[in-house]
Amino acid sequence: MVLTRRATHAGSWYTDSGYELSKQLEDWLNAADLSHGPARAIIAPHAGYSYCGGCAGFAYRQISPVVVRRIFILGPSHHVRLPGCALSSASTYRTPLYDLTIDQEVCRELEETGQFEWMDMNTDEDEHSIEMQLPFIAKVMQDFKNEFTIIPILVGSLSPDKEAIYGKLLAPYIADPQNLFVISSDFCHWGQRFRYTYYDRSCGPIHRSIQNLDKMGMDIIESLNPTSFTEYLKKYGNTICGRHPIGVLLQAIQSFKENCINQKMNLKFLKYAQSSQCNNITDSSVSYASASLVLE
Repeated sequence: MVLTRRATHAGSWYTDSGYELSKQLEDWLNAADLSHGPARAIIAPHAGYSYCGGCAGFAYRQISPVVVRRIFILGPSHHVRLPGCALSSASTYRTPLYDLTIDQEVCRELEETGQFEWMDMNTDEDEHSIEMQLPFIAKVMQDFKNEFTIIPILVGSLSPDKEAIYGKLLAPYIADPQNLFVISSDFCHWGQRFRYTYYDRSCGPIHRSIQNLDKMGMDIIESLNPTSFTEYLKKYGNTICGRHPIGVLLQAIQSFKENCINQKMNLKFLKYAQSSQCNNITDSSVSYASASLVLE
């Protein structure tokens, strides 16, 4: 039986008009330079496209669609308490452009590790972190739309040890040049409504303090050191919602490098933006950042 996950955020978080959406995505992709590709993994934001579409375009511009045949999408769970990671029970994911097919063979391989559970359709359709990546994926891959599959993975609140477990499980997949990893994450959620108001006054305005805080985290992610990233999060508590998917990626890279000693990997952030500039304690903002990982 074919189970299709609806595009539940189309019409609110992004347009449900296929023509209009295709044009928007094309404009954002064309505005970005191909400067750090072909990507083996990307980090991209998952807010409404009016806020982060331009930023996300920089990550997706680095993808070489002619190479990619399987796309792993790791998104944080916003609504459901999840101690590990969960796979989708759907067969296809709908987008206003065309439907994306889930790779049942890879899902079975992951299930057989005993480390994954299945999310029900309600959980799947409520979650936006994976869905917001789908139209960009569909657009970038449109010339090969019948030649690739996706593997959506919902990532729960993982301990560093669990991030290492999932990283080791996914490392063999990141080693395959036909696989692409999409890590879905926004960066700092600042303001009283997010219960996070860290402010380093030496930076000047609040928005500069936020940028400095995010930049610290981005530099650590670029260093590909999962332990340093965990320590940074403990020290500053930065509200990076995709911190666990990022942690899994860093652990997968570390495991891959241990097995392929001569293989160099380089992760680079290409674009940073904020939804608004905070100047007062009553203000709030969400930060967005796009990155690309390449094998050298």
